Amino acid sequence: MNMMVAPRAAWKGFLKVGSVTCGVKVIGATSEASKIHFKILNRKDGLPVKSVYADEETGEPVDAEDQVKGFEVEKDEFLQIDPDDIKALKLTSDHTLEVGEFVDIDQIDTRYLEKPYYLIPADGAASEAYGVIRDAMKNKGVAARSCIVLYQRGREVLIQPYGKGMVMTELRTHNEMVPENSVFDGLKKQDYDPELLEIAGMLIDKKVTTFDPSKFEDTYEDALIAMIDAKRKGKKPPKQAPKPKENVIDLAEVLKKSLKQEGLGTPKKAEPSKRKTA
Repeated sequence: MNMMVAPRAAWKGFLKVGSVTCGVKVIGATSEASKIHFKILNRKDGLPVKSVYADEETGEPVDAEDQVKGFEVEKDEFLQIDPDDIKALKLTSDHTLEVGEFVDIDQIDTRYLEKPYYLIPADGAASEAYGVIRDAMKNKGVAARSCIVLYQRGREVLIQPYGKGMVMTELRTHNEMVPENSVFDGLKKQDYDPELLEIAGMLIDKKVTTFDPSKFEDTYEDALIAMIDAKRKGKKPPKQAPKPKENVIDLAEVLKKSLKQEGLGTPKKAEPSKRKTA
């Protein structure tokens, strides 16, 4: 019997906006519980094996208490970094989410959004201030930017109203992003028949719907489960789906065929306008 386990807070502290402060808890919004996990086995006897850190020169195992982080400053020359060295870094306040600025939600570049957390009041006493901050942001259509220390690391975060609560999302830094110009600069402007654009627009209108994550499927995870189930029953693994064709030879024909499959008629070409002669 599966029992629901209450999520544990990853962080407890205070949310501060100007002079308004309220106690909050940060709780992970994602879970890996449903993912398939593999163990590494010894092919000869089928028993699990474990990874061991070994000295590169002697090959001897190194106990956990003798392991230390190292940064390679030169070839084969390392600088040892103790855990206390990292803990001593004053990245930001350990217990306060101080809002530095607000940004319009419409201006948020979604490429920078990385990992979501739920942000909730720490207790009943914090609920009023929490609710005022949440609803004020919702009315203004803004998100709050702040910084937090999670798992001994400082991260920039974005806080947004979400239903009855708020969501806090870790942000990637600008240095982590590949500049779009380095990828898009090679793309050339295409000249195409305006009718193709109209047909593509009709196909889009036919399939417009609401954003519903409950319909999302992890096809790779589903394939893993089907393969494992087949092997347990001594059956052959399911066949892979055929690969789609890589190139479209006649885009107009493909689009028109798609319209027909969706029960839509091909748009009529507009007649050229007749010019008046003097």
